[in-house]
Amino acid sequence: MNILLAAAEVTPFAKVGGLADMTGALPKAWAEEGHNVIVILPLYGTIDVEKHGIVKTDMLVDVPFGSWTECAEVWHGMLPGTSIPVYFLRSSDYYDRPGIYGYHEGFEDNDRRFIFLSRAVFEVARALDFRPDVIHAHDYHTAPCMPMLKVHYHHDEFFRHTTGVFTIHNMAYQGMYDPQRAMEFCGFPAKEFYTGSWYEQDGIFNAMKAGILFADKITTVSPTYAQEIRWTPEGMGLQGALQSRGGDVIGILNGIDSSVWSPLHDEHIAAPYSADTLKKKDINKRALLKEVGVSPAEIKRDLPVVGMVTRLTEQKGISLLMSSIEAFVAADRIRLVILGSGETKFEDYLLNLAYRYPHHVRVGTGYNEPLSHRIQAGSDYYLMPSRFEPCGLTQMFALAYGTIPIVRSVGGLSDTVQEYDPISFTNNGVRFHRYTGDALTHAMDSALRFYKKEPHWTHIRRNAMACDNTIAATARRYVEVFGWAQESQR
Repeated sequence: MNILLAAAEVTPFAKVGGLADMTGALPKAWAEEGHNVIVILPLYGTIDVEKHGIVKTDMLVDVPFGSWTECAEVWHGMLPGTSIPVYFLRSSDYYDRPGIYGYHEGFEDNDRRFIFLSRAVFEVARALDFRPDVIHAHDYHTAPCMPMLKVHYHHDEFFRHTTGVFTIHNMAYQGMYDPQRAMEFCGFPAKEFYTGSWYEQDGIFNAMKAGILFADKITTVSPTYAQEIRWTPEGMGLQGALQSRGGDVIGILNGIDSSVWSPLHDEHIAAPYSADTLKKKDINKRALLKEVGVSPAEIKRDLPVVGMVTRLTEQKGISLLMSSIEAFVAADRIRLVILGSGETKFEDYLLNLAYRYPHHVRVGTGYNEPLSHRIQAGSDYYLMPSRFEPCGLTQMFALAYGTIPIVRSVGGLSDTVQEYDPISFTNNGVRFHRYTGDALTHAMDSALRFYKKEPHWTHIRRNAMACDNTIAATARRYVEVFGWAQESQR
């Protein structure tokens, strides 16, 4: 099968969150199954072309844009360790600037930037003579590929057998644009935008809604989230659009790339280990504490380490953390190691907490991939008190590293973490349901009761490491959905 993946983020080239992890891992798994895959994304100014071996090609593609034509250079690279081609769109007007989306409110011209990307996907495929069986678009950034396929390319012989599958990673970000601009940039007639149309939501152009309604199949990143976005406020206003697609909305649990996230083969950690050599996890714990500046005398005092690698936003439950975590720190019950960045109020709180409790709280801001691996390997517990969580990957990383997740039971967290049963010695973590500080406090208390208490401590960590959340099963499920999309067109 010829698969074209289009996205705004792909690891290791451009990453903000889990979207990049998935778009970087899925093509590898598909290629291993014998499929022919190409990836298309922008060449952002922050991508190090020399480091990644990205070179300019002689292709300059013309991209229809509104009533005029624009152009973009095509650059070429490969996913690391593979022969999978990645084609980068270079446009000094749109992408040659710091960052991917722009900070806080985003760049003012994000409508142009991502609509241009969506339209360019088709013209790059044509220039490469790559006839996709499926265009796999991710989140609102490339959602316009779905209506473009049906409106502009439906009768194009080159794309005659191409189907469109749209994957929703997070309903909170929908690509809401000025309708006059968006319809013009997409090349859609202005008269097609009206109240109740497939492009309109609350009086504005909604890229996510258009993607949902024009796609042949719609997937999202966990079975529970697929239900939540249809029947609860997590649909963020698009519940009706999703319900109208019925069985075409399918939840596929994300997976992790075990060639990158494996405690036995991780080049970033102090000591490799497995479920049979869990004592070596303590070496990683001591190395982590030393790296983040805990004194040797303090390291000798054995306290459970709670790790977090997260965006510091309300979605990730940081307000719950603020309401309960200090009691555990002040009582000398845990050490907290956090890596993340986000809203100023949350960063300020955590930095102040670290200032007041220097032996117990260490905070790193920004993005540091190697350190995120060492936090997973060196922590005893991994905390995710999310308000909502479409899937989450970091709890899967934690499970793979024998780091016990403490999570709120929503979305993909509910699908991957089950409450440990001390009677049967089954399951892999600790969950709570209500979005309150008291519920988080109770879950923390429950989890800490198992710390180094045998036989529970061994069982729960081995149970965690026995979980199979690898990308291979996820990739096969997507191929099955791609096949259904093709059958629906026949």
